[in-house]
Amino acid sequence: MATTHGQVEPIRGTLVRGGTSKCWLFDATEVSPEREALERVWPAAFGSADAKQLDGVGAGTSTTSKAAVVGSAAAEDVDVQYTFGQVGIGDRRVEWGSNCGNCATAVGLYAVHNGFVSPHGDDTRVRMWNGNTGARIDAVVRTPGGIVPRHGGAVVPGVTGHGVGVDLEFRHPVGPATGRLLPSGNGLDFLNLQGNSVPLSLVDAGAPAALLDAEAVGLTGTEPLPRFAEALHDLLPLRAEAAVRMGLRAPEDPVDHAVPKLGVVGAPADYHTAEGKPVGAGEFDIAVRMASMHAPHPSIGLTSVVAVLAAAVVPGSTVERITGAPDGPLRIGTPAGVVTGMPVLDAEGELTGVRLSRSARVLAEATIYVPAAPVLAGTA
Repeated sequence: MATTHGQVEPIRGTLVRGGTSKCWLFDATEVSPEREALERVWPAAFGSADAKQLDGVGAGTSTTSKAAVVGSAAAEDVDVQYTFGQVGIGDRRVEWGSNCGNCATAVGLYAVHNGFVSPHGDDTRVRMWNGNTGARIDAVVRTPGGIVPRHGGAVVPGVTGHGVGVDLEFRHPVGPATGRLLPSGNGLDFLNLQGNSVPLSLVDAGAPAALLDAEAVGLTGTEPLPRFAEALHDLLPLRAEAAVRMGLRAPEDPVDHAVPKLGVVGAPADYHTAEGKPVGAGEFDIAVRMASMHAPHPSIGLTSVVAVLAAAVVPGSTVERITGAPDGPLRIGTPAGVVTGMPVLDAEGELTGVRLSRSARVLAEATIYVPAAPVLAGTA
């Protein structure tokens, strides 16, 4: 790619809303997929040095500071491969420790829009491989009459607008980071918080997650976001200790902001969404409040949905004690409303997949002018 005069480098990107996140997506033929290169390019493009990301294309929140580079896959049973990055906010770095289900939704639509997969029939399957975790995920994109849509009528909790319907299927989601559903070997662990023993379940499915018993930390799981934000300050040390217990880091290593995911789970109770909509206790099976990059998640990340569903099949876990073993869809009460996931179990009751219905929409195709001198494809 040719360079401009001065101190900026142009790169092409596509902004796609996937579920409740916005993701900048880049073609691997135009932007180097090497992590060393992306660790220079993406923080500069997003303006990560500033917590508000004013001098970049980021929007200063964990759900909008996301990116992925997408390329054709070499394997015969996969159409595209992509690497996801959680781009720093007030921090010039990229975290690679997990996948993002909402960005996977965006990649599915992007792949059809950009010719990685030709549309066929009313539903087009995109077989994806995630380079962060080695996970196989399929996106089934609505393509009515074999036409690639620019818009659609699908909605998801937490998004006021409509989008193209995309069904997401996590295939064999257990153990992306540690190789085990229960990295500690226990369905229920206990960690110390200010002299109190806090029960939590440490699971690795979709992404590593620490799911705390809400009542044990003085919460219910149905808190408004401001109340959960107040509580997070005291809960974050548990996330750091959970990472050690799960084998994700050594005690002396720096703490990543992205993994493990941290959340509290509680029994159903009446609550109001962040937009003021009432949700009755009978409308969902478990209340969940998740943190994302040290702040409350406005809804719930899809990899966190996978983790919650996985914990539900573990006897005695913080989730199973509330929901019981799932025999159908599991309804999760989030700050944005009720999100439903379908666990797929084998004959022995082991989790082999998770299915979710989402929406996505292409928001923009743009040239981003990146400060300094990033490494682009063909120049590394």
